[in-house]
Amino acid sequence: MIATTDLVRELIYQIRLGEDSAYEFKSISLKGNKVETPHRDSVADELAAFANARGGILVLGVADKTREVEGIALADLDNVDQWLTNIATQAIDPALPIETRLVEIPNRQGEAKPVVWVRVDKSVFVHRSPHGYFHRVGSSKREMSPELLARMFQQRSMVRLIRFDEQLVPQATRDAIGPELKARFLRGDLPEQTQLKKLYLIGDDESGSPRLTVSGVLLLTPRPADFLSSAYVQCVAYSGTERNAEYQVDAQDCDGPVDDQIRLAFNFVKRNMRVEAVKRPGRIDIPQYDLAAVFEAIVNAVAHRDYALHGARIRLHLFADRLELSNPGGLPNSLTIDSMEANSITRNETLVNLLSRYYPADPISKRQNLIERRGEGVPTILAASERLSLRRPLYEQIDHTELKLTIYAASREKNGLIAQFAEE
Repeated sequence: MIATTDLVRELIYQIRLGEDSAYEFKSISLKGNKVETPHRDSVADELAAFANARGGILVLGVADKTREVEGIALADLDNVDQWLTNIATQAIDPALPIETRLVEIPNRQGEAKPVVWVRVDKSVFVHRSPHGYFHRVGSSKREMSPELLARMFQQRSMVRLIRFDEQLVPQATRDAIGPELKARFLRGDLPEQTQLKKLYLIGDDESGSPRLTVSGVLLLTPRPADFLSSAYVQCVAYSGTERNAEYQVDAQDCDGPVDDQIRLAFNFVKRNMRVEAVKRPGRIDIPQYDLAAVFEAIVNAVAHRDYALHGARIRLHLFADRLELSNPGGLPNSLTIDSMEANSITRNETLVNLLSRYYPADPISKRQNLIERRGEGVPTILAASERLSLRRPLYEQIDHTELKLTIYAASREKNGLIAQFAEE
């Protein structure tokens, strides 16, 4: 974070020069507790324009034409700050993270006047504001042409022409790295930064400053959702067969690094699934789900989901008769529901590569690594689950934006274990 003294010095210098591609000044007036001017939609357009370009600074309390430091009444600062937060989260899609600072700078008479300084970083997403899609050109915002907008989506990987998991996340500096999380990737005497760059966990932005990639955020930060708001697994267990809050018996958001997300989600299923028993003549335990298949399904979901989809998290819902795992993103490239069992196509190549090389698997999977890249994930899920419950799991693609897997529960009345016991 920039020191207050340096920030004030920079503001004084910039106000003297005026607006440019990185700075926007605006007067502000309130009536009661509400901001009258500028209009919230106009401010939303300015913030989104910065995010869609190279980032920038908005300063409220400075007239843009006269460069006069008008300031904001001390009693109004909290209201202005809340107003900005509401704009960034409610008037811009996807919601935009901003940093605000309250500082005092002198006007031409030497009187200290409070202003609100707002920084917007270049975003990994393309943001829409109330009047459309804008970007910053010189000292003003401009609506993007259809051609430019298409190129922006391509550059930021939302049409998946380049790897999204290698994109830099502008807000994620090296300070965000958990020391214990990077240790597994460091070998020999090469500098740490060199090693992490070779693995595409970090890279240099346009100014030469190191930033984490999407894969770096997912693997090296204690809470990836701080940077990629939907990068977690939402788990809910219901006592009945419908999604009804009245029958919810357990819930957990698994939001650590992705290997922790896999472990926590897997343990959630183990904790909440029933294990029934029959005697033939000895005791036969009948779990609802084959745990190796569940583990494989969760690994696939976390490794292959579309992290470019803002606001879409992995959802794991347990019901009395089934497990539903909904994964953001349609099937990649030419893969179809019918071809999934025979073919394997990776969406997040860097993430999958690192999970297969550096992460040991849970013992339940009976594998050496978390991902073994042999294309056996889907066949394992289908075959093992069907052997147990006598019902084949169902994959469905929902509106090309979500892949849903349903694994049906075994029970004392319907399972494949008793028949196997009788054969033995």
